[in-house]
Amino acid sequence: MAGSRVRAANLPLRRVAKLCGAMLFVLLGHITVIQAFGTTRLNSDPRNERPLIARFGHPRGDILTYDGTALATSRPTRDGPYLYRRVYPGGAPYAPVTGYVSLHRATGIERAQNAVLSGDDTKVKVRSLVREAPVEGADVRLTIRERAQRAAYRGLAEAGLPGAAVALDPATGAVLALASYPSFDPNAFTTFDPARLAEATRQLRQAPSQPLLNRALNRPYPPGATFDLVTTAAALASGEYTPSAVVPASARSRPPGPSPSLANPATCGSARPTLLHAFQVSCTTAFANIGLQLGPDLLRDHAEAFGFNAPSLKIPLAVTSSRFPLVMDRPRSALAAVGHHEGRATPLMIAMLSAAVANDGVLMRPYLVHEVRLPDGSVINRADPAPYRTAVPRTLAKHLAAMMTTVTHGKGTGTKAAIPGVAVAAKTAVLETPAGSEDHALVTAFAPAELPEVAVGVVLEHPGARATTVTPIARAILKAALP
Repeated sequence: MAGSRVRAANLPLRRVAKLCGAMLFVLLGHITVIQAFGTTRLNSDPRNERPLIARFGHPRGDILTYDGTALATSRPTRDGPYLYRRVYPGGAPYAPVTGYVSLHRATGIERAQNAVLSGDDTKVKVRSLVREAPVEGADVRLTIRERAQRAAYRGLAEAGLPGAAVALDPATGAVLALASYPSFDPNAFTTFDPARLAEATRQLRQAPSQPLLNRALNRPYPPGATFDLVTTAAALASGEYTPSAVVPASARSRPPGPSPSLANPATCGSARPTLLHAFQVSCTTAFANIGLQLGPDLLRDHAEAFGFNAPSLKIPLAVTSSRFPLVMDRPRSALAAVGHHEGRATPLMIAMLSAAVANDGVLMRPYLVHEVRLPDGSVINRADPAPYRTAVPRTLAKHLAAMMTTVTHGKGTGTKAAIPGVAVAAKTAVLETPAGSEDHALVTAFAPAELPEVAVGVVLEHPGARATTVTPIARAILKAALP
C-alpha cells in the first residue's frame, strides 16, 4: 500500500525530471548552434560592442608609402572602452588608397588588408605566439611613391575638376600614384561618437561631387581618342595598314545607320593623311573608317587583349571592369573605333594602355601592396610581379611607341605633355557630346619613350575650355615619378 503511494508520488517527479532534462538538452543544443553558426551574425550586430572593443583594443598595423611615410596609424586613447584610435596623416590625397576603418565599416586598403593589419591573419598570429608577444597588426607597405602621388593630387586639385590620375611602373605593374578628386578626409570617420559618425557619413554620401567615389578605379569613362591605340594596334596587326599607309579622312562623316556625325580637328589637314599623321593629330574620321573596315570582331579581340571585358581586377582594391561592346553591328564599329560608342574605360585602364605599349606589348598585373612586415621587421609577404596579358607583339608595340612619341611634338595633340630632355609618348582625347560641348578630357602617356619607367592615365570630367589642362597634369606626374 505504502509502495503504491510512493510510486504514485514519484511519477510526477519523474515527469518533471524528464522535462527538465529535455529542456537542458534543448538549451545546450541551442548554445551549440549559436556558437557554431551564429557568431558571425552576432558579431556584425551593431548592438554588440564586443567586436568593436576588440577591434580597437590593440594597435592595427601601419599603412606606409613605398618611401616609408605613415598614411594610417593607431594612437592610444585616454579613456575606454576603445584603447586605440585610427588616424590618417596622409589625409585626403591618399584617401582613395587607404580608405578608412570606423566603428561599423572599413574601406580601401584598410578593408582589403584587414586580416594582416588587425593581426587576425594566421601568419601574424603564429609569429606573435613564437615571440610570446601580444598580438599586433602587421604593417602594409604600398607601392605608392610620395612625389608621384602629390603631383597627381595637386594637378587634379588645381584644375578644380572632378577626375582621376593613375601612374604605373610598366615593367612590374606597381601602382606609383592613384588619385581621385574630389576626395575626403578619412579622419572624419575615426570618431567613436555614433552621432558624429552618422552625420559625417551622411554629408559625404549626399555631397553632389561624390567625394567617396574612387574615380580612378570605379568610374568608367568613354575612352575617346585614347582608344586609337587599340584601333591602330588592330589595323597594324591586320596587315592591311602600315604607319605610312594613306587613310581616308574627310572633314566630316556620318557612319551608316542612325549614328551621330563625326568631325576632324582643324589640324587634320588633308582628306587622305597617313596613318601616322592621323594618329598624331587625332583625325577622328580616319579611325572611324578604319574601324568600319576592320569590323567589330577584330576591334573587340584587340580591346580584350588590352584588358577590356576582363573579369573584375583586384589590386587588391576592387576595380570596375572596362567594357567593349560584346554585340555590335558593323556601322557601330566606326564609333567604337574612336571611343564614341558604348566602350568604357577606368583611369586605371587608360594608364594600362600606355603601360602595355611601354613594356614591349606585355601588360603586367597592377598591384598596390609592396610588402607586409611584422613589428619585429620580418617580412611575411612581398609582391611578385606577374604578366597580366600580352596586348600586342613586341614589334607592333615598338611601332605604337614611335607613333605615340610624335603626339608630343610638332602639331601633335599632346605637346603640353613634353618634358625637355626626355622623350614622352602620349595619346590625348577630348570627348565631345553630340551637342558639341566638351565632355571629358583624357591622356595616356609614358616616359622615357626609349626606356620607359612610368606610364600614366589622367581623366578630367566636363573641362570645357580647360580641356588642355589634362596634359600638364600627366607631365607633372611623369616628371615626379622619374628619378
